[in-house]
Amino acid sequence: MDRTDRKILAELQKDGRLSVTELAERVGLSLSPCHRRLKALEDAGAILGYHARLAPAALGLNFAALVFVTLREVTRQPVADFEAALAEIPQIVEAQRLFGDPDYLLHVVAKDLPAFQKLYDEQLTSIPNVKRLSSTLVMKEVIQDRLLPM
Repeated sequence: MDRTDRKILAELQKDGRLSVTELAERVGLSLSPCHRRLKALEDAGAILGYHARLAPAALGLNFAALVFVTLREVTRQPVADFEAALAEIPQIVEAQRLFGDPDYLLHVVAKDLPAFQKLYDEQLTSIPNVKRLSSTLVMKEVIQDRLLPM
């Protein structure tokens, strides 16, 4: 990956809706070479996808919590079963496996505290292999969706 590729990635991080023509202009390339580089970056996995960033509050999701999960067993199949169960819960918008204790950090959104409590009591506590759940509420988003340093 050279300097031009990094420029392409930086521009796309700022605005993923850029046309290839606009992108080429911004990075100082003609259309064909820019398109080839863009395709190569996609094929190499440097670009994971394109999406719109939505405002949770505008969608009625005014509540956010971080849930720490400790598993009973951390062998292959129980971990795979746990992760598969997480994928079925749309309110979990991000999940990270951690080294040490706890084993996972879940980012959860909900309409409000009662909706979160219902999710917690009815779904999170019934996920297979969960030993302990601990949650904390998000007071304020300070840094969110920060662009990667280029």
